Amino acid sequence: MQIWTIIKHLFRPFLYSIYRYRLEKQVDNWKIPEHIGIILDGNRRYAKESGFVNVVRGHYDGADKLEEFLGWCEELGVKIVSIWIFSLDNFKRDGSEVRDILNVIEEKMREMIHSDKVHHNQVHIRSMGKIDLLPASLQETIREAEAITKNYDKFILNVAVAYGGREEVVEAFRNYLISQNEKNKPIGDLIEEIDVTSITEHLYTSDLPDPDLIIRTSGEIRLSGFLMWQSVYAEYYFCDTFWPAFRKIDFLRAIRDYNKRQRRFGR
Repeated sequence: MQIWTIIKHLFRPFLYSIYRYRLEKQVDNWKIPEHIGIILDGNRRYAKESGFVNVVRGHYDGADKLEEFLGWCEELGVKIVSIWIFSLDNFKRDGSEVRDILNVIEEKMREMIHSDKVHHNQVHIRSMGKIDLLPASLQETIREAEAITKNYDKFILNVAVAYGGREEVVEAFRNYLISQNEKNKPIGDLIEEIDVTSITEHLYTSDLPDPDLIIRTSGEIRLSGFLMWQSVYAEYYFCDTFWPAFRKIDFLRAIRDYNKRQRRFGR
């Protein structure tokens, strides 16, 4: 039994490379989603299962995985990626862990500002969430990344940090009311005129197409409100792999599964 386990361990990389090659050969026949959302879940569990003393190592490995993932997306021709890296609920975690996570985010954002790949591939970085709740230095870094890349148009990266889906909808509704109040609209007219478009126009992604595919890593089968309004017709794919261990094979499987779906858009 032990010998068989050793054999499987030795041959696994070889078998994976063959499997990945087979998947990559199919890509030309696939419809590639224009907009992919991904919930980057499982950093802490990955760190614990890997035996790391400090779980922050999991967040660093997760941050490194992001650059690799974006490269896969660009290879396939994906135009927009929305990533959820820190939720409003994450503020409820232990204070030291929250600080560690936000430090990792700031470090990675700084790397992206100076990344040759970001500028060569013209990655437009945008934030989604209650950025004003973040430490001042992180707010400044995010704004700098947005300003430096604002004219890039080949690839869009939406970074959801201090984000909550319900809060986004509430904020959109509030901004709609503010815009109408400035026009001195009577409440009766507001009730009569409000529709889906009224709210959509005030979302973080108001100028972008809705996500076609949303991926969640780590084996959790729930939505947690990510792009809650925008994902009404999105396809979902749940992957057991923790985010830092997410492989190109896992990504290609998600795209293959997406291609097996028949999207009806409510019809």
